[in-house]
Amino acid sequence: MKFCKKYEEYMKAQGKKKLPGVGFKKLKKILKRCTKQPHLDAAFLTDLNNHTCPQHCSVCDGTFFPSLLEEMSAVVGFFNARARRLLQMHLSSGLNRCAIWFKAKLKGNHVKLTQEGRDLVTYAIINAIAMRKILKKYDKIHYSKQGQAFKSQAHSKHIEILQSPWLCELMAFHINLRASRSTGSRSSTALFEGCSLMLNDGKPSLCCELFDSVKLDIDLTCAICLETLFDPVSLACGHMFCYICACKAASVSVVDGLKAASHDQKCAICREDRVYEAPVRLEELHILLRRSCPEYWAERRKAEKRERVKQTKEHWESQCRLFTGI
Repeated sequence: MKFCKKYEEYMKAQGKKKLPGVGFKKLKKILKRCTKQPHLDAAFLTDLNNHTCPQHCSVCDGTFFPSLLEEMSAVVGFFNARARRLLQMHLSSGLNRCAIWFKAKLKGNHVKLTQEGRDLVTYAIINAIAMRKILKKYDKIHYSKQGQAFKSQAHSKHIEILQSPWLCELMAFHINLRASRSTGSRSSTALFEGCSLMLNDGKPSLCCELFDSVKLDIDLTCAICLETLFDPVSLACGHMFCYICACKAASVSVVDGLKAASHDQKCAICREDRVYEAPVRLEELHILLRRSCPEYWAERRKAEKRERVKQTKEHWESQCRLFTGI
C-alpha cells in the first residue's frame, strides 16, 4: 500500500478529533496544474522537459508552497501544544495538578498518559513523513532549487516537527515511564520502538528507530561547555544547552533568566537571533539524565550550585550599589 493511502486512512480514522494534517490530494493537484498550464512558452517547456521550474512560478510560489507552509505550521503548532499539556500534567503537583487533570477530564494514571503520548508520537511522525513525501514529489516534477529554498524557510520558521524540543521531551518521558516502578504493567509499554539513551565514551544521546526508516539520534552534549546537558533548555531554533550556559551566552545572569536576554543575542550554534524569547525547559530530559548519569549529575549539581550562589551574590551586590548610589 502506498504511503499516500496509508496517510489518508490514518487521518480519516482520526476524523472525530479534527486534527490538522497535510493535504496530499490537494497538493498533488496543484503540482499537476503547474505542469499543464496552457500558456507555457517554448523556454518553459524546455525547462519542464529537464525537470526544472522557472525561478518565479505562479502556481508553486502562489499556491503550492503557501499551502504546504500553512499546513506544516498547523501540524507543528498542534503537536507542540498537546505535548506541552501532556508533560505539564505529568510534571505538575499539588493543587495545580488537580486543576489540570480536572480541566482535561482525565484521572491522571500512567496508562492514559502513555496512550496519549503514543498517539502524539504517531501523529508527529506520520505527518513528518507526509511532508517529506510531498516535497520529494515536488523534486521529481521540478528542479530542487525551490524545494531547498522552502526547506530553509521551514527551518527558519521552526516548523520541522522532528526537530521539535517537545518530541525530545516525549522520548525522555517514555524512557522515564519505562524505568519507573509504577509503570511495570504491560498497558504502559513503549511510545516508540527501539527508543533508548545511549552512552558512547560517556557522552549520552537519545536514539530512536521509527517506522518508514526514519531514525532520530539527538546528541545530549552542550555545545558551550562540551559536557552532558545539565538543566537542559531548548531555544526557539531547536538547539539545546545547559541552562546556565545559555544564560552566559545570552549575557544574562541566572537570577534574571533567559527571558531577560535582548533580541539581538544569537544562538551559539546557528547564530540565529531572537531565539531566547520562548525557551523550553526540558524537565523530562533532565530527570532522565539525572537517573542515567548519577555520578556526573551529583558533581555537576555541586558546581552549578556554587556558580548560582556566586551569580546571585554578585547580582544583589550590584543592586545594593545602585540603590545606595555607591
